[in-house]
Amino acid sequence: MKVELGLTSFADNHDIYTEDNVYPAITNAERIRNIVEEIQLADEVGLDVYGLGEHHRPDYAVSSPATVLAAAASTTKHIKLSSAVTVLSSDDPVRVYQQFSTVDALSNGRAEIMAGRGSFIESFPLFGYNLNDYEQLFDEKIQLLMEINQHEIVHWEGSLRPNIDGLGVYPRADKALPIWLATGGTPESSLKAGSLGLPITYAIIGGNPKRFARNVAMYKAMAESHGYEPETLQIASHSWGYVADTDEEAQAQYMPATEAHHNIIAKERGWPPFTYEHFQREIGPNGAMYVGSPETVAQKIIDTVEALGLTRFMLHLPIGSIPHERTLKSIRLFGEKVKPIVDAYFKDK
Repeated sequence: MKVELGLTSFADNHDIYTEDNVYPAITNAERIRNIVEEIQLADEVGLDVYGLGEHHRPDYAVSSPATVLAAAASTTKHIKLSSAVTVLSSDDPVRVYQQFSTVDALSNGRAEIMAGRGSFIESFPLFGYNLNDYEQLFDEKIQLLMEINQHEIVHWEGSLRPNIDGLGVYPRADKALPIWLATGGTPESSLKAGSLGLPITYAIIGGNPKRFARNVAMYKAMAESHGYEPETLQIASHSWGYVADTDEEAQAQYMPATEAHHNIIAKERGWPPFTYEHFQREIGPNGAMYVGSPETVAQKIIDTVEALGLTRFMLHLPIGSIPHERTLKSIRLFGEKVKPIVDAYFKDK
């Protein structure tokens, strides 16, 4: 049994928090260069995939994942390069395909698209889309993206995007690009991915990851009802996490930036403030944060993979702004220490 391990990032660019100090945020340009270095290291230490998110606000540095992934494509050799996510509802499927087929060419076949509706909605007014069309936009555009991915000459009709009548979309990837559907866990998304036969990624950022077993079951049942073989389906999750030499060190380094990041979003969305008790609950065996020594993180990943039947697990690193050198060390530990433990466990499964 092969379980892929990888990383995701939103290129967070807040003030930088350590245990005893706060430093001003770096420029977005420097953060983007740091991201490329992080992808290069992830490839060097043998991780399988790197996913980069799209945002359109000042505290996240990347609005165009494909551009940054293209920069990393020519300096990496093996790692798969994915968005995490492409906010497809407010983008154009033609351009999305063209951009990622270009990344695919530069990386010699390592590009993937992770499409989602977007939990941040800044892109909708920015590009002139009505939030009342939130669901319909995604439904139309995922169908169009899949059509483009399979056919050079496209015939497509929609109601929210102009029709395409027998036009070609170029450049073409050498083979169909992997398209994943990303979800925060709504039943509707599991059913949608299953009906389309698409691989699915669950963003598990709070509570017991095992509760997603119900979503996975719905996804598989819907896929099977549409003629897809359940055993061929790819299922991924991504969760917040951090690896250090010891559990104590990991917790001390991770807590300040995570608390600061959570509280920024909490003010916007009406969430309660982050507390130490919340943190301890989430890093525990039934929580959604994977924080600790390599052994601690590896065991928790193994438990989640087995509980949900995952084929891929991605650690979201960092959340908030942690000093760059600490992020690099955590990536190295994840690849050189955590991954061998997980690989060895599933080798004979």
